Amino acid sequence: MLAMSDINCIKHLRNKKGLSITKIKETLGINWRTAKKYADENQLPESKIKQPNGMMYTEKWGEIISDWLFEDSKLKKKLRRNKKALFKDLQALGFAGSYRTVCYFISDWENSHNEEIDKGHDRLEHPPSEAQVDFGVMEVVKEGEFVDTHVLVMSYPHSNAAFAVPLPSENQECFLYGLKLLFSQSGGIPRRIRIDNLTPAVKKVRSITEEAKLTDAFIQFQNHYGFEVQVCNPRSGHEKGSVENKVGYIRYNFFTTSPVMSSYEELTETLRAQLQMDRQRLHYEKEIMIEHLWNKEKGFLLELPTEDYPVFKEVEAKVNKFNEAKIDGTLIHIPKASNYPYIYFVLYWDKFKAVSPDGEILLEDFRPYMNKKRAIPWVSIFKDWIRKPRVVPYSRYQKYLPGRVNDYLMVDDLMVRKERLLELVNLLVTHDMKRINEEFYDLISGKNENPFGLDWSEYDSLAPLERGESS
Repeated sequence: MLAMSDINCIKHLRNKKGLSITKIKETLGINWRTAKKYADENQLPESKIKQPNGMMYTEKWGEIISDWLFEDSKLKKKLRRNKKALFKDLQALGFAGSYRTVCYFISDWENSHNEEIDKGHDRLEHPPSEAQVDFGVMEVVKEGEFVDTHVLVMSYPHSNAAFAVPLPSENQECFLYGLKLLFSQSGGIPRRIRIDNLTPAVKKVRSITEEAKLTDAFIQFQNHYGFEVQVCNPRSGHEKGSVENKVGYIRYNFFTTSPVMSSYEELTETLRAQLQMDRQRLHYEKEIMIEHLWNKEKGFLLELPTEDYPVFKEVEAKVNKFNEAKIDGTLIHIPKASNYPYIYFVLYWDKFKAVSPDGEILLEDFRPYMNKKRAIPWVSIFKDWIRKPRVVPYSRYQKYLPGRVNDYLMVDDLMVRKERLLELVNLLVTHDMKRINEEFYDLISGKNENPFGLDWSEYDSLAPLERGESS
């Protein structure tokens, strides 16, 4: 095509000067057909956007290939089909085109869809399949005592969906085990995870100008699941504001009073069900149900690997002359341990194994922090109840009372309730609540009396709910 200035000259010679096509050809030294085209034909603007054509675009084949490419993009590179495999699968469906036609289409698709999730998005828009992860400390009650549990929360800002797993610590084993559970609850793996400078994932605290260095164990975990990691700058919690807000939301909505926990597995399932139910509300900004947004976002998640990832850590420990070795800052007595110059600890999120250099398991038990608890201050609570005995059935602490003690206090006569509270306060000076409940008959009733009107063996045979205990 000629430049617009040349076209304008031809038009001028033809329309203003009245020259013939042959004269214009000779004057400008151009082809006669070219002179004729630009002298007498209208030059209308044409769109430069070309509509794709061919069987890959006009028939179903392009749509089929696109679906296959999108599905494969969720898998690791080695599990994806190459162009030849895709071509053969397409032929099996009746495709009559050439291999080159398929290759051209795949090349066009990759150019337009490569890193589709990232391109064209402002970071604040929170593209789908991007997650943020952080810990929050919550208080629960287990076996009548307070326990600080570390809840690992994963938030998906695009849909505002969240998942949470309670754990006993924030060490490497708990962190990686918690991520595994969160991936399982999500039904897939986020393409990118944003974290702060968590010790299990980042080697050391860095300055704002340094690049974060990930621990080898976390890199190995990351490679297995295939997600990308983005580490926030130091002291920049706002960079993962979604999960920061979600930690507070879970604490103030699901832990308003310390829930009773029988096990971490049971509390995990309770939180999963509560957060699933919580998705049945409108997104705070998009005015669309969170569940609807999440169902769409799930389609962008990476596939879960078929092979399970074992989470554990092996550390070497020295043994003292008392057959003791230190784990989690606590000395553990290990039979026969001093027979060896050193032993190995195989650490899991909840348990450990003490292993000799030749592979013999010397001891297997729960990690010390699994039994770390704080007593409920029953003396001060009971003193408050003595002043206001009417509030006992409505108190936030009433559900933590063991069954026999709870039955003993649940009487209608407020004066009798007050007397029994005074009696329990006196017992708490020399006994803890667990012992009072276990030896209740001897401590409260005397050996020949029964305040419940039952034979003691009959009382023990009642179901927990009938005795007023939590199931």
